[in-house]
Amino acid sequence: MNKKLRKLAAPFVVPGPSGVAIRTRLKRLTAADEEVLRRVGAHLGALAGRDLKARCHDSLEHDAQAWAVRKRDLTPLSSARWAGSITKATHDQWALARRGALAHLQNLQAGVQTLRHRLALPLGAKGSKKAPGGYRSRREWHAKARRLRVLEDRLARERADWQAGRVRVVRGGKRLSRMRHQLPAAQLTQAQWRARWEAARWFLRADGESGKRYGNETIRISPDGEVSIRLPAPLAGLANAPHGRYVLTGRAAFAHRGQEWADRVAANQAIAYRIHYDVDRARWYVTASWQTPAFPAVPLAAALAHGVIGVDLNADHLAAWRLDVHGNPTGNPRRFCYDLIGSAQHRDAQVRHALTRLLHWARTCGVKAIAVEDLDFTAEKTREKHGRNRRFRRLIAGLPTGRFRARLTSMADRTGITVIAVDPAYTSKWGAQHWQKPLTSTTRKTSRHDAAAVAIARRAQGYSLRRRTAPPRTHRSDGCGHRTVQAKPDTPGREEPRRRLPGPRTRSVPPDAERTRATRTPHTVRGVRSERERVQDSLPLTD
Repeated sequence: MNKKLRKLAAPFVVPGPSGVAIRTRLKRLTAADEEVLRRVGAHLGALAGRDLKARCHDSLEHDAQAWAVRKRDLTPLSSARWAGSITKATHDQWALARRGALAHLQNLQAGVQTLRHRLALPLGAKGSKKAPGGYRSRREWHAKARRLRVLEDRLARERADWQAGRVRVVRGGKRLSRMRHQLPAAQLTQAQWRARWEAARWFLRADGESGKRYGNETIRISPDGEVSIRLPAPLAGLANAPHGRYVLTGRAAFAHRGQEWADRVAANQAIAYRIHYDVDRARWYVTASWQTPAFPAVPLAAALAHGVIGVDLNADHLAAWRLDVHGNPTGNPRRFCYDLIGSAQHRDAQVRHALTRLLHWARTCGVKAIAVEDLDFTAEKTREKHGRNRRFRRLIAGLPTGRFRARLTSMADRTGITVIAVDPAYTSKWGAQHWQKPLTSTTRKTSRHDAAAVAIARRAQGYSLRRRTAPPRTHRSDGCGHRTVQAKPDTPGREEPRRRLPGPRTRSVPPDAERTRATRTPHTVRGVRSERERVQDSLPLTD
C-alpha cells in the first residue's frame, strides 16, 4: 500500500525587501560630543521608559486619543518630533511583545497536547511521523505527567495575560537584565554590566520626514557628512548652533549604498537615523534607514529563463547545484561552508560571507534565479516531540532559517537575482533516492545534500523529482499485458515439466546420448541426420 503524501505547495517568488538600513561609524568625536550624546540618550531613554509603562498600563483599551495624550505629555520635556519618535517606538515595542506572547502561548498549547497524547498511549507504543508514540518506561511516564501539570499552569497564566492584554517588556533586553545575576559566568564586572545596561536603554532615534531639509529635522546629516542634533528642551543650554542644535565634530560617510543615501538627502526624502554606542569597542555608530517602493515581482517563467541554482541549507554549509532550463544538473556541485559558533554578530557575518560567495558564483554562471526551501521549524523544535533526540533538536535549532532567508532576499535584490521558495517536503529523501547514485562517479562523490539541491531546483522549475518519467502503460508491454503469455491458473498441467520431444537438442548431440560420447557431426547442415519424422499434410481438395 502506498503511503498518502501531503499536498505540495506551489513554488513562488519571494518578494524583495521593503526597506534599506546602512551603518557607519562616527569618527573623531571629542569628549564634549560624547558627553552630549550620553546626556541626550539618557534623558530621552528615561522618557521612553515612562511612556512604555503608560502604554502597558492601557493594554487593550489603548486608542488614538490615548496616544495623543501620551505625546502631549512628552512634548514639553523634549520636542514634538522627539515625542512622536518615542511614542511610535513604544507602540512598536508593545506590538512586538504582544506577538511574542501569542507565539509562546501557541507553543505551550502544542506541548500540552503532545504530552496528553503520549500519556494516553500504552508504554512502548510506536508512533509515526505525524504523531509520537508512548513513553518507554514507567519512570519517564511519571516525569512527563509532572511536566504536564507544570505546562498546564503556565498555559493558564499566559492565557489569562493574553486575554487581559498584559505584556512583559524589558527596555534593554531581558537577557541583559538576567545577566546581572550571573556576572561570574558572563565574565563581567558590575561596572562593565552597568555600562552595557545604560547604553542599551538610551534613546537616540528620530523618524524621517519627507519635504524637510535633508529628510530629517531632529537628527540631520548633510551631504558632506555634518551631523547635527536637535536637543531636547531641558538640554537646550548645551547647543553650539542656532535653533537649539548641536553639531558634532566628527563626520559621517556611508560607504555601502552611499550614492542612494546622497540622492535621497539631496531630494529631501525621509530618512530615519539611530545613534548607538558599542560598549565593547567604545565606538559610536549611526544607522540610516528608509523605505523602498514595492516593485512587482518578477514572473516565475522569466526568472527561470536562464536556469536555476538549487540551494540546500544545512547546519554547517550550503549545498548548491546549477540546473539548465530542462532540469538537468550541469557542472559540479558547490559547497559554501560557515561556522555558526560564537556571538550573534559572528554567526551573522558567517552567513553573509557564504551568501556573498553564492551570489558571486550565480553571477558568474549567468543564472538569474536561486531556489531555496520554505523552511519553518516552529513546531518541530518542541521538547515534548523530540525529548530524547537532543542532537536532532540542537541541529534544528541551530539552522539559521529566518536569518538566511532575510539575508538572501536583501542581498539578491541588489544583484538582480530572484529568490524562489519551494515546498520542503520530501526533497532530501527523494533527492537521495533518484539523484545521488546517478550523479556519483569515480571523480565526483555526491552527497545527500547535493542531491537535495537538485530536487529543490527541479521543484522550482515545475519538474518532477524523479530522474525519468515512466512511459505510457501501452508502451511498457503488449497492449497493457505481459510480453510473454503465461498459462492461466486453471490450465491443467501448468505446473508439470515441459514435455520432452525426441531427437537431439543440438546439432552435435544425438538422441539418448547422455552417457555415451557423441560422434562429430558434419560441418554442413545437409549432412546432419535427424530421426524425427516429418509428415506432410495433404493438400486441400479443390474443385
